[in-house]
Amino acid sequence: MVLLFDAMGTLVHDPFYDAVPAFFERPLHELVKELDPSAWVEFELGCIDEPTFLGRFFRDGRPFAAHGMRECMVSAYAWIEGMRELVEELAGRGHPMHVLSNYPSWYQLIDHKLRISEFLPWTFVSCEMGVRKPDLAAYLGPAKHLGVAPERCLFIDDRPVNCDAARRAGMDAIVFRSAVETRRELVHRGLLPA
Repeated sequence: MVLLFDAMGTLVHDPFYDAVPAFFERPLHELVKELDPSAWVEFELGCIDEPTFLGRFFRDGRPFAAHGMRECMVSAYAWIEGMRELVEELAGRGHPMHVLSNYPSWYQLIDHKLRISEFLPWTFVSCEMGVRKPDLAAYLGPAKHLGVAPERCLFIDDRPVNCDAARRAGMDAIVFRSAVETRRELVHRGLLPA
């Protein structure tokens, strides 16, 4: 069984929901109204580079302390409680694992800080693949690349919509809620001892 882990909200704390609003001193619900929603999607797909994304961050193109925001995000990247230990245990048992994530080139900043690739490589990141979950190609492409049937893949993600799509692609899926609950699901599937 090949394990495919989402990154943000599953392995890594996502700073967009707390650190970024704090940086701008605005509540999240107000901030998102001012953002260009297509800019982040295009950045995640690798269609635009970082300077272009930052120039389009706000709908009105206003200047802002982009370097400061980027540093704020990096400082907030952290393993979700218990996940480093869980993937370390899985790696120690020889389970093949890969990241399957919607994220821009900033995934390299995450890895530089947290060293996730010591346990599982960032094999399937949307900015490199040119496709985002929940598009079925985001699941079928990785299975084909790995040379395994989708049925031989277990996908773990905090977003139910992404897990539903993985199941439609033929994969087993676990909706991530915590490291403890995920470990329980892995034990249930015979991938870890009780």
